[in-house]
Amino acid sequence: MGMISEFKEFAYKGNLVDTAVAFVMGAAFGKVITAFVEGMFAPLTGLLLGGVNLEEQKSVIKAEVKDAAGVLTSPEVAVKWGEFITATIDFTIVAFVMFMILKAVNKMRKTQEEAPAAAPAQEVLLAEIRDLLKK
Repeated sequence: MGMISEFKEFAYKGNLVDTAVAFVMGAAFGKVITAFVEGMFAPLTGLLLGGVNLEEQKSVIKAEVKDAAGVLTSPEVAVKWGEFITATIDFTIVAFVMFMILKAVNKMRKTQEEAPAAAPAQEVLLAEIRDLLKK
């Protein structure tokens, strides 16, 4: 099974333990990922896009209104799509890291489950040797 299909299966069908671990670890790891995205990824992306700060991107629906004295009378109304993209990148990185951690844990569990299965085969071989020595 490919890594992408395993990730889809995890994202859509994850069991309770996987979900709980992902939630706890994701919450703890979220600040690190946010710092990475805001401090390293977004500036590099902005540089590639010609100096654009992705997080500050927005579509203004209604501009702010100030009176003659410069006092704000009506705030700006804007769709902050740059913040949404940044949050989506944060989520994707956290989900992928949690997937990789759970994949490693599940692989270790599978290895531990397979190890006891080998013990009866050894017992059968030892019994055969014992029976051959009796002859």
